[in-house]
Amino acid sequence: MVHEAEVRDELGRLRARMPDVTGVLAATVDGLVVAEDAPAIEPDGFAALTAAALGVALRLTEAAGQRTFREQLIRTGTGYLAVYAAGEQFVLTVLAGPRVNVGRLHLEARRCGASLAQLLDGAADRTEDARPS
Repeated sequence: MVHEAEVRDELGRLRARMPDVTGVLAATVDGLVVAEDAPAIEPDGFAALTAAALGVALRLTEAAGQRTFREQLIRTGTGYLAVYAAGEQFVLTVLAGPRVNVGRLHLEARRCGASLAQLLDGAADRTEDARPS
């Protein structure tokens, strides 16, 4: 599997580009933490909640006759929480303050998700190839 440091570096680059981002988490769709930079949350529980939210989003997507989940945005009284697909088996969760430019948030988080997908899906493929038959 890819080193957590590489994923953490990518998350750090997102935070550096977006000062209003207060936390980021990369996790599996099953709710296991890959890496995080989110000091205000408990990462394991938050990853599990992200997986649950993803499950609901996937059911809504299917019920609406849409093809695939791409992202989910939640606006709260104190900011935003966004979940982005990062390949087939991973998600990127981003926490941001109320003054974040949502359009730029989407742009930067989508780029980060694509980079994570390359790192993580590629590493997952290499792990499967290395397993004995």
